[in-house]
Amino acid sequence: MSFAFRAAPMRLPAAFLTPLLVLTGCGGQEKRPTPPPPEAGFVVVGVQTVPLEIELAGRTAAFEMSEVRPQVSGVIKARLFTEGAIVRQGQTLYQIDPSLYRAAVAQAAANVTSAEASREAAQARAGRYRPLAQIEAVSQQDYTDAQATSRQAAASVAQNRAALETANINLRFTRVPAPITGRIGRSIFTTGALVTANQADPLTTIQRLDPIFVDIQQSSADLLALRRSLATGGTVPSSAEVRLRLEDGSDYPAAGTVQFAEAMVDPSTGTVTLRARFPNRSGLLLPGMYVRARLSQATARDAILVPQAGLARSPRGDATVMLVGPDNKAVQREVQAGRTVGDKWLVTSGLKAGERLIVEGLGRIKPGQVIRPVPAGSRPQPPKGGTGAGRGPGGGGSATDTAGTPPQR
Repeated sequence: MSFAFRAAPMRLPAAFLTPLLVLTGCGGQEKRPTPPPPEAGFVVVGVQTVPLEIELAGRTAAFEMSEVRPQVSGVIKARLFTEGAIVRQGQTLYQIDPSLYRAAVAQAAANVTSAEASREAAQARAGRYRPLAQIEAVSQQDYTDAQATSRQAAASVAQNRAALETANINLRFTRVPAPITGRIGRSIFTTGALVTANQADPLTTIQRLDPIFVDIQQSSADLLALRRSLATGGTVPSSAEVRLRLEDGSDYPAAGTVQFAEAMVDPSTGTVTLRARFPNRSGLLLPGMYVRARLSQATARDAILVPQAGLARSPRGDATVMLVGPDNKAVQREVQAGRTVGDKWLVTSGLKAGERLIVEGLGRIKPGQVIRPVPAGSRPQPPKGGTGAGRGPGGGGSATDTAGTPPQR
């Protein structure tokens, strides 16, 4: 005998069904609010005149340098300077033993006296022979020989006087002078050393360090690009002022000027040497120091500078910017930006003066999206009738964005 049981449907009181129906109806009809357009901080693009600075490597070189060498042979009797001091042009640096050269001067002077005596006798004989030759008291040949002897005696006097002058010059060279004014280095030869005329090794070296030269190396390719840019008229030559950065990273206080550029390219390095001149009264710059030189060779006219925050690059390296387009829609555009000027990009094509460039809030903006443009740097304001959609300087949303309060259940 089998029994079948059927479960009866459970019925709830009406008092419990009413709140459930109300909650179900409210959940089905709830709508999320439409997000407001994001704020976009923009700057108005303008044109300006911009000096195009470059930074190049260079080395310092003495303004003048002289290697002091003896012009006569002899033994050094005295050194008359302090090593490392400033010497003046013409100041005596070394004294070479002058004994032999004084004797040579005395001998040359005696030879001059002897030649002058011979000249006077020859001139007197020629003078006496002249009237005798006219009356044929002596032969014409004797008179001719007397005249020749007189002229030879005069020439001998001139020769001996030249020898005397040479002897005096050699005697003067026993005192070795400073050829230029500058700082003298160490003495290679000491007192008692034998030196010779035209020897290979210098006695010492003098360098003039105020002013001082800086030899700057520039790539020939960069120089060629600069000349082409000047030829097209987009840039004009700049003043030749140069600033230096020293090896320790500090800036040299005084500015220099470019003196000239060599008219040839070094085949081993592919560079052209520019020479700049700097004042060096303090003696801070020494020959051979490595420096970095900053100079402006050209000035760009009608240049457009873009903040770095407003320019992005694709994986291929293409530069793009975001602009405020018609109907407040974001427009992405490709531009040409090959170099920086300070903390900004120099845009050579793709932008026009008066356009609005977005530099803030880029992280929330997509091309073609409706935005709410505001001047860059202004305080973010919540949109009317909606929640705040702030902008951050790096392109993301503001950290103070608020969200709506969830419905109570």
